Amino acid sequence: MAHPDASRPRPKSAWRHLPIATLVVTAALGTPVVLAAPDAARPWVAGTVAAAGGCLVLLASAAARLHRRLTAQLDRTLAESARQRSEAAYLAGAVVPEMTAALQDPTTAAPGAAGAVRGPAGAWHPAEPQLMAVQRAVEEAVGVAQRRAAAVDGERRQAVRALASMSDDLRKAMAQTLPTAVRRLGEGASLETVRAEMRLSQFANAHVRELVEAGVRELAVSERRSAAAQAASAKALSRVQAQAVSILADLRGMQDRHGEAVLGDLLELDHSTSQLGLLTDRLALLMGGRASRSWNKPIPMESVLRGAVGRIAAYRRVRINCSSNAAVSGFAAEGVMHLLAELMDNATSFSAPIDQVHVYVEERSAGIVVTIEDSGLKMADAALRRAEEAVSGAMSDLASLQGTRLGLAVVGRLAVKYGISVSYRPSSRGGTGVVVHLPAQLLAQQRTAPHRTAHAPSAPPRGRAVAAAEPAPSP
Repeated sequence: MAHPDASRPRPKSAWRHLPIATLVVTAALGTPVVLAAPDAARPWVAGTVAAAGGCLVLLASAAARLHRRLTAQLDRTLAESARQRSEAAYLAGAVVPEMTAALQDPTTAAPGAAGAVRGPAGAWHPAEPQLMAVQRAVEEAVGVAQRRAAAVDGERRQAVRALASMSDDLRKAMAQTLPTAVRRLGEGASLETVRAEMRLSQFANAHVRELVEAGVRELAVSERRSAAAQAASAKALSRVQAQAVSILADLRGMQDRHGEAVLGDLLELDHSTSQLGLLTDRLALLMGGRASRSWNKPIPMESVLRGAVGRIAAYRRVRINCSSNAAVSGFAAEGVMHLLAELMDNATSFSAPIDQVHVYVEERSAGIVVTIEDSGLKMADAALRRAEEAVSGAMSDLASLQGTRLGLAVVGRLAVKYGISVSYRPSSRGGTGVVVHLPAQLLAQQRTAPHRTAHAPSAPPRGRAVAAAEPAPSP
């Protein structure tokens, strides 16, 4: 809004010609009077007319001068009034909106925006003391508002930077530090070691450092408690395993001492105890323990398969096709036997009770391939993914394991331990096939002649046959 003009110039008045007009009028009126007077009185009349005319001219001059003075005073008054109206209008139309905008959002005002109350280019200088006081008050208010806004803006920027830094630290902690700490604590590393590896100095925010350190400390305490509980469970299971092995030895001794009348019952008890041993070994391996038996010499592949079959409930439905003369090294024999027993048990559990499960053995240059095929329903995609994840050893958290997946989790741990590959494929018999690859480093050369074909027995293995198929454990 442009600054308005104070006033307009007044046109020249006719009052300035009043004395001359009075003189002319006096002369015009007095001349006939003088001429009409008698000769004797003419001088006196002429003097009187001249004196009266002079008085009139003086009066006219005085009136004209007074008029000019009054007119000038009126002009000044009008000009002052116009200027005041102009300043008031400019204040309301330009200054107040700019001042209001500066007060409402001081952060957007340019530096020195307090001078906005003076108008464009600082050209407004009110003459009224009241307006000058308003101007100064507004300037001070805008200046204070700007300073406060600058301080608040600085604090806001600092808070935004701190929040961004904290967010970066939290993302780094959640994506890298905490998962690594959980993994290292699960591997058995101490709290001091994990704390040194975390490098807490990488976090700029002190609260994040404290949070991460407290979280890792709690994780370490929880891991110690979990490890202690697993160790206690593994120790208790080892006693159960030893008792099961002792019972098996007693049962096999009783099979040699007693006749046929009780031999069948003893074989059933022997088989039930073998299943109990499979369950205890499964739990022990999940708890970080070890199997109940170990071997000090290579075990033929056929004996490994028969030993695996003898540990499951539906042993009568398993058919073994083995023509290999290879043997599994003693250090891995029990692990391979347990792994195959879990897979056979899973195959018999998820197929019809009347269907058979077939086991095939093939020798390859890279090792031995054992294929277990059932005739059950094909696995759904989600179930197949979970099974593949389990046998790969990826399920390390016991809390994530389902009851029906414990055996596959044990398979995964044994596969990782011995470098065994386990994979799934559709079976030619309509169900699911499991392919187990035993690497060459787990095999030992077998000197005895191989059995061309072997079938699972229709009854639990007899004591002498079991003894021949499964060598006695090392002392």
